[in-house]
Amino acid sequence: MASIARSVLILATALAGAAFSAPAAAQNEQFIPILSYRTGPYAVNGAPYANGVADYYNLINERDGGINGVKLLVEECETAYATDKGVECYERLKSKGPTGAAFINPLSTGITFALTEKTTTDKIPIITMGYGRADSKNGAVFPYNFPLLGTYWSAADIAIQHAAKELGGFDKLKGKKISLLYHDSPYGKEPIPMLQVLAQKYGFEFTPIPVTHPGVEQKSQWLAIRQNRPDYVLVWGWGVMNSTAIKEAAAVAYPRDKMIGVWWSGAEPDVTPAGDQAAGYKSLMLQHGAGKFPAHAEIEKYVYTKGKGSTEPGKIGEVLYNRGMTNAMLGVEAIRKAQEKFGKKPLTGEQVRWGLENLILTADRIKELGFEGMLKPVSISCSDHEGARYGRVQQWDGKGWKVISDWYTADESLIEPLVADVSAKYAAEKKITPRDCAKET
Repeated sequence: MASIARSVLILATALAGAAFSAPAAAQNEQFIPILSYRTGPYAVNGAPYANGVADYYNLINERDGGINGVKLLVEECETAYATDKGVECYERLKSKGPTGAAFINPLSTGITFALTEKTTTDKIPIITMGYGRADSKNGAVFPYNFPLLGTYWSAADIAIQHAAKELGGFDKLKGKKISLLYHDSPYGKEPIPMLQVLAQKYGFEFTPIPVTHPGVEQKSQWLAIRQNRPDYVLVWGWGVMNSTAIKEAAAVAYPRDKMIGVWWSGAEPDVTPAGDQAAGYKSLMLQHGAGKFPAHAEIEKYVYTKGKGSTEPGKIGEVLYNRGMTNAMLGVEAIRKAQEKFGKKPLTGEQVRWGLENLILTADRIKELGFEGMLKPVSISCSDHEGARYGRVQQWDGKGWKVISDWYTADESLIEPLVADVSAKYAAEKKITPRDCAKET
């Protein structure tokens, strides 16, 4: 298995893809594994995300000397977006460091499904920011899963809210046709139950259209779309599938401004390969978009001026780089929160889980961290492992992303019954007794 092992202390001294043996963990270091994919058909999206993660961890070490004096030790393992490799990486890295992995970020819904029971048994939190199991919002059933900032059920609802706004109201959805072009994997299938609920409520005709991995063959799907003439096509793609979808839409003259991608189908690598054909394409935003904010200036000052950056300076501030930064920040703040209870020392995954479940980021704290304008307040609890469910819509104008909507909030009155139903079935199947969140502190 291809792997990249490196400490953030030496991370930027090598080109991405070089292999290192991670140094032996000191007793005052917090170990954090990164499951990444810098190779294969999904590397175009996986690499910039991993760069944002690595640079933020490096910032914490270079500027702050770690988290309250506890240095971060990071090792990166290449999964190529393959579930079996993801599980292998997890098993190899979960016990490293003086206290084991603080948490795991699989960056794959398929790997998330494969690891959910393992991480619960091992008492290691699994952070799935903007992806993963939507039912794991229910922390009473999924104590170690944290689908922070937005699940795919929240994304599906926000996409339909935007379509309704463009049409002139929810009543205008009745009789419309909405297709879902999705990656035929756990990731792509995840929004389907929510879209079925929404179709029944609003009266639109919903058609799911699978695309086989890795997504470079879509001609038959787009011929079907041309024949069916849907009013909107939602795109749940990843890697090369996204730019291929835009090119094929152009080939059958389907209007790009009637395509709405999920937030994993709305980054620079998704549109630039399609050239002028991508103009007009829209996508959801996982709150943030592209652009630089005060946190970026800190990374440039403390990481890049020292020659320790993970990417080209011109890539700082791109959509997926920013998402990686945000993910890393949330993990760091969870560790910081856990230290308030358990002490300023390397913590176990079980202790960091408490930090995640009690993490509250106010607008003032977000500003202090340099993320003002990228992120709205976050409040995680036993019953709500999502913590926030906001989104916006952006549109590619041929040169850059432009925000074209106000903030949307996913409709909990529609989502929560589905979460309760699906998570209850999971609990029954796995013989799990849900926690009493009223007793959790």
